[in-house]
Amino acid sequence: FDSVRKRMTTLIRQPDGRLAAFLQGAPEVVAERCDRRANEEGDGPMTAETRETILASAREMAQGAMRVLAVAEKNDLGEGAGIPEDGFTFLGLVGMEDPPRPEVPGAVAVCREAGVRVIMVTGDSAETARAVADRVGLGDGGAIRVFTPGDLQGAGSLRRAVETPGAVFARMTPAHKLAIVSALKRTGEIVAVTGDGVNDAPALKKADIGVAMGMAGTEVAKEASDVVLLDDNFASIVAGIEEGRAVYANIKKFLSYILTSNVPEVVPYLAFAIFSIPLPLTVIQILAVDLGTDMLPALALGREKPEPDVMRRPPRPRTERLLSWPLLSRAYLLLGPVEAAAGLAGYFWVLAAGGWKWGTPLAPSDPLYMQATTMCLTAIVVTQVANGLTSRSETTPVRRIGFLGNRLLLWGMACEVALQAAIVYHPALNAVFGTHPVPLAGWLFLVPFAVFLLVLNEARKEIAFRGRAD
Repeated sequence: FDSVRKRMTTLIRQPDGRLAAFLQGAPEVVAERCDRRANEEGDGPMTAETRETILASAREMAQGAMRVLAVAEKNDLGEGAGIPEDGFTFLGLVGMEDPPRPEVPGAVAVCREAGVRVIMVTGDSAETARAVADRVGLGDGGAIRVFTPGDLQGAGSLRRAVETPGAVFARMTPAHKLAIVSALKRTGEIVAVTGDGVNDAPALKKADIGVAMGMAGTEVAKEASDVVLLDDNFASIVAGIEEGRAVYANIKKFLSYILTSNVPEVVPYLAFAIFSIPLPLTVIQILAVDLGTDMLPALALGREKPEPDVMRRPPRPRTERLLSWPLLSRAYLLLGPVEAAAGLAGYFWVLAAGGWKWGTPLAPSDPLYMQATTMCLTAIVVTQVANGLTSRSETTPVRRIGFLGNRLLLWGMACEVALQAAIVYHPALNAVFGTHPVPLAGWLFLVPFAVFLLVLNEARKEIAFRGRAD
């Protein structure tokens, strides 16, 4: 079978030794090559009226979402005869139904909400394509516009076709499929193509993402693709989009959480350099945060489940960077300064309670100095607990997704606090990190800063969330 010729002819030697040719293909193509038709009496002439009746029956079957093949024969071929192109006797129509899986309409609806446009490109007839498109909801209540090769001849017609809402392409050849993918890419779209046959390989290769069918797909199609769909299920592609969006969002949550603690680590050094005060945070204590207390909560954020509205958001722009301005500004200009303020406030709170006067030098081994730096370190950890809770979503308030939904994060924060308590109170770790026990009042002093950070970021998200809802 050839998708351009839309027919296939087979030569068969019958039991009596005679050669016969059998033709199958698109009804309009097969009917044109028949000059007779089979009937109850044997056969009769193929008139224009009979041909139109056959094609009307084929259209009626196609409108029921059937793939329709016409079958014809030619008997008594001479020895050495080539493959005949005409003179056949029309035998009948065969309708085959391959209904979409039950989950496909729902998956198409999810794609529409996610800003992903689904376009059907098929070699089936226009009637079959329209019926299938209607079943899976490609029109979304609007008109489904079916394009055939004849509609794509004029200059600019292909571009207009791919930009038409509800566009469906029928009777397409491999060359047409490749041209459609190229036209979509020229309009700036990111294009994913699914296919299973050898003829789909050029379009699969041209697409940004080629998706081959793992069960029904040919090896050529799989080699030309970037992804192989093991269950041949369109809904799995949609699930993959959701998972991909969730992974991308979780990477940004991880980065936001980690970058926020950079500010309270840098600000003490700036204060030390500018105001000539004793260094509020030592290098080993910074390492305790970066390689110790922050690690488990950050990793737990990477396991966050997809947010409820992740598939109701439009696709991110092609030019969007992972380290975007909203992420950096939130970490460095909104949340980070709160943590830095908590660290310096705790540091000076201890020094003031110990009677320290401005300009008085403190030795690194001075218990007052060690307790003050411990307070600064503890401030970072306490505020990072609040940061971990609010970082579970960039734009959705945590109250809408639940504070207890990520058990790994809760365990991570528990380990974070336990590790910090060990650094503060265990004598061996005191010696390693240059820390000194702080009273319970010190921990309580830092709680308002953590609450303020949580409320501040949640208020920002609440405003953004209501803006999207409106």
